[in-house]
Amino acid sequence: MLGSLPLAFLAATASAASISARTEPVRPRWQPGSTPIRGVNLGSQFIVEPWMAADAWRDMGCGSAGDEWTCVQNLGQDKADAAFKKHWASWVTKDDISKIASLKLNTVRIPVGFWIKEDLVDRSSEHYPRGGLEYLDKIAGWASDAGLQIIIDLHGGPGSQSKDQSFTGHGTSNPGFYTQANFERANKFLEWMAERIHKNKNYRNVYALQVMNEPVHAGEFPSQAADMVKNFYPAAWSRIRNREKSLGVAAKDQLNIMYMGQSWGSGDPASHLPADHALLSTDDHKYYRWDPQFGEGSSRQDYLSAACADNGHGRSVVGEWSLQVATDSGDDKRWSPKGNENNADLKTFYRQFWGAQAQAYEKAGGWVFWSWKCNWIGGFSEYRWCYEAAVDAGVIPKDATSAKSVSPCK
Repeated sequence: MLGSLPLAFLAATASAASISARTEPVRPRWQPGSTPIRGVNLGSQFIVEPWMAADAWRDMGCGSAGDEWTCVQNLGQDKADAAFKKHWASWVTKDDISKIASLKLNTVRIPVGFWIKEDLVDRSSEHYPRGGLEYLDKIAGWASDAGLQIIIDLHGGPGSQSKDQSFTGHGTSNPGFYTQANFERANKFLEWMAERIHKNKNYRNVYALQVMNEPVHAGEFPSQAADMVKNFYPAAWSRIRNREKSLGVAAKDQLNIMYMGQSWGSGDPASHLPADHALLSTDDHKYYRWDPQFGEGSSRQDYLSAACADNGHGRSVVGEWSLQVATDSGDDKRWSPKGNENNADLKTFYRQFWGAQAQAYEKAGGWVFWSWKCNWIGGFSEYRWCYEAAVDAGVIPKDATSAKSVSPCK
């Protein structure tokens, strides 16, 4: 057993401690429960990914820039800061949070970059927007007020933790995170965020702090992955727990510390942690879009059968997943909603695909769909990646607890 409480099955009580953030830690009273995580990611809020936010990216003046770093470089710091502030104020609003709660979702995962703690950025050589923390505070407060659980996810690490990915904030062919200096910057971020979570009442419903999203795979970058698991992972654990200890946080009020699970391919996250690593949570990402077992000859039934048979996530939360299939080459009417939005048969398939996946992931810790919102992926309303659009299209039910009722699985 990895901990004294069930992993990720934690729900907040309706009332939060009303302790001044300036005097002592806010102490949310978490209680173990049997309800699985059912949530959405707030993707492209604090790290904009142009592929899923094309209109917003264009309106910000970022043009053909592939990531936030390049946009800030191109616009200049002051102009970029103004553009990003408009985006942060409009992409996820209080109304979005209310709608999320109304759909009987219980969790939001909030991806952030390390640069939201601005003193960690080397302004002489790094290019990131400034001013995001104010908006993170607001969203966390809205989510807490709405009774939603929160995962704060370090999605973009110092130096970039993954190859050629806009979600790191700076796409690069040589991920630079894997140095002691950048490990240290990430740990400073994590202990700072842990303190903010415990001392700022807006964060009272945060139950997990994820130390790093989607690092490199051991198969492609073996030495970097091994160094991270051996050195960064246990240091991150100690820094978070030591900061909590210094704040006087009781064991029952400590954060779940979340790592990408062993199935991600970077190694066993628990292999170098202290023996008593209670409140360890693991995150798995399941995208059929990149599953090598599927190809052009795959049928709808093949996808549904695979989802129904999925029972391999252990006690992890599936922190990212979608309805995108590998066999869609773009405009294929068998699969794509593009120009095909009113195809009832297609919608029925994707509704069943949602239900089968959600039902499977609820056998473990639950699920967090990628993502809540997007706009005009590939020039059309792509509901396979956008929970809000899928609900509006009638593909995902308005009741997130209803997976079993729409799933084709026996």
